[in-house]
Amino acid sequence: MNKANKWLIKTARVMKPILIKILPVGFLRKAKRTIVSNSLKKLWKEGKEPYEANRYPKGINLIGNIKAETGLGQSCRLLASILDNTEYPINIYQYSQLGIQKESDTAYDNRINSELIYDINVIHINPHEMAVAYLDIDKSAWDYRYNIAYWLWELEDFPDEWTSCFNYLDEIWAPSEFICESIRKKTDKPVKCIHYHITAEITKEYARSDFNLPEDKFLYLMMYDHGSCVERKNPMGVIKAFKKAFPKEETKVGLVIKINNASNEDDEIIQDLCREYTNIYLIKETLEKSAVNSLIKCADAVVSLHRAEGFGLVMAEAMLLGTPVIATNWSANTEFMNSDTACMIDYEIATLKKDISLYKAGSRWASPDINQAAMYMRKLHEDKTYYTEISQKAQQYIQKELSLKNAALKSEDRIKEIYYTLENRDYDKEI
Repeated sequence: MNKANKWLIKTARVMKPILIKILPVGFLRKAKRTIVSNSLKKLWKEGKEPYEANRYPKGINLIGNIKAETGLGQSCRLLASILDNTEYPINIYQYSQLGIQKESDTAYDNRINSELIYDINVIHINPHEMAVAYLDIDKSAWDYRYNIAYWLWELEDFPDEWTSCFNYLDEIWAPSEFICESIRKKTDKPVKCIHYHITAEITKEYARSDFNLPEDKFLYLMMYDHGSCVERKNPMGVIKAFKKAFPKEETKVGLVIKINNASNEDDEIIQDLCREYTNIYLIKETLEKSAVNSLIKCADAVVSLHRAEGFGLVMAEAMLLGTPVIATNWSANTEFMNSDTACMIDYEIATLKKDISLYKAGSRWASPDINQAAMYMRKLHEDKTYYTEISQKAQQYIQKELSLKNAALKSEDRIKEIYYTLENRDYDKEI
């Protein structure tokens, strides 16, 4: 274990609030990537001690940033609720990444434990963060347990530089077959799809006025987090489609862009595209989840002209809330939506000419048809029968297929299989 890197991580965690104020975000992210890169090289040579029965009680340690006000945080909370509904006890270990994230969700505060109690770890930390976690958390956390990673990824190919993470894992879970297929190409370890259950609880009703939005317009909503890669989420495409669908003189419609962790770059891009339009509204506050769900419900339609998705939680939540969705017909969201339940947008496959965030040059993603998206925007606004049919079918599908019961049963069945395999393996050794 590199003691210098371990010390650096501990120091960065303590100094994080100060560093954010005095150093550029770009510099901090570059420094973090350097630590991760060095750590990953070391992990090629390191592994974990194999699972040992009866060393720890049976149960699940869920390790992740369950407090984060991000899509990853929501993913961790959904996984917690799924595991909570199995027959196995669950222990929650809050892991705060070094990134710049708001950690104000308190839903599981009374469940968080600083100890790892049980014999199975479900590690909700994405591969590019896991090397830091491996250095940051004591090695005893990984040894003699069955380690399952729960990963999100958005492209067809899983990066080669992350395959060293397999050395201290026994299994990988992901919320979509799209992700699973990308990982299966790089490992012979079990890779299982444990999909989310979709919930969109509203504990307090918010009206449009609470978001400073007009009551008299048909509103389209696009949501993204700056940390999730602006180019992949593609708000630019949504704005262009809206402008194609409706001239600036048309006052009965509006577009809402909701951004988490907005940067100056976001402001510049959106302000430039929205020039001369007075009916495009920007929301940059970080909202608690019930308010976000209310915002989705307040909108008349949700638009996601993404280039790739590992799941697509906002789309699924909108469907559950009865808000029609316009979405790119590519990647993981196609596993829970089709032309009967959403407005599916055709695309061409584009190859990245340069590295963009985590996505390497030569990778592929979708380039959605802006003209078709504009057509569906008008159709939802003008064809009330179509609007009602799409929203009802979408809601019914999500309620049936992505239920808590289905997700909990699938994860419980897999955990039983794991214990059965481990117990029989140890029995075979004995005889």
